[in-house]
Amino acid sequence: ADTLSCASCGIAQVCDLVKYCSDACLKEHISQHKEACKKRAAELHDELLFKQPESSNLGDCAICCLPMPLDSNIMLICCGKVICNGCNHAKKMSEEEASLDPSCPICQEPAPTTKDLEKFMMKRIKMNDPIAIRHEGIEQSRKGDYQSAFKNFTKAAELGNLDAHYQLAA
Repeated sequence: ADTLSCASCGIAQVCDLVKYCSDACLKEHISQHKEACKKRAAELHDELLFKQPESSNLGDCAICCLPMPLDSNIMLICCGKVICNGCNHAKKMSEEEASLDPSCPICQEPAPTTKDLEKFMMKRIKMNDPIAIRHEGIEQSRKGDYQSAFKNFTKAAELGNLDAHYQLAA
């Protein structure tokens, strides 16, 4: 167990398992502590070696603060925030249960119309938002304009969007 005082006389610190107030106390107690110290050092090494990253390169969901999944996420056009599918689904379910009109879970703006969506999307593209650029590439690809789609995917990939890299490879 972690203690905050010297294992021998009850005062200071050196190891993270036991604390010593002086070299004399350390020398007096080290033979009793050596095995536990080796074990703790191995545990710390394993913790550092196998620690998972705190978030993905996609960042964290703006609502639940969990790392964004690599396969899917939702960009909120009105405020430009990105949330995970789970938070988006939860928001939709709560709106349905309460019979509310759809709104942004971050800025609370009403859900944009199709015309507003196009304006917001063009604004995000002009700001070099890689998610918006990739989305535009997907739309161009659906329309059969593969050359424009390729340009959009390439630009989004250059801006660091992994999904755009995938679209270029597929």
